Amino acid sequence: MDHQMRAEYGPNGPEAGVKSWHIVAEDPVKAMCGRELSAEAETRDPSRWGEQPKLSCHTCGALLLRESPYLPAEHEERDRPSAW
Repeated sequence: MDHQMRAEYGPNGPEAGVKSWHIVAEDPVKAMCGRELSAEAETRDPSRWGEQPKLSCHTCGALLLRESPYLPAEHEERDRPSAW
């Protein structure tokens, strides 16, 4: 399943900046948390999810992690026992 980040703007629209980042999957305007988003809103690759944690929808992030595979090769440093 392809995921994408999509911006949610406040009442003043894009000029006021991003209010929150959400994750969309199958429906390009419905966030995984259920929020309806504008089809014209800015999008980003989901690999950028952690760049602005205060703007990231917690629910979308949790649901994205549930759908993302754990790839051990991406976590070699963390999983390696530390030498004392």
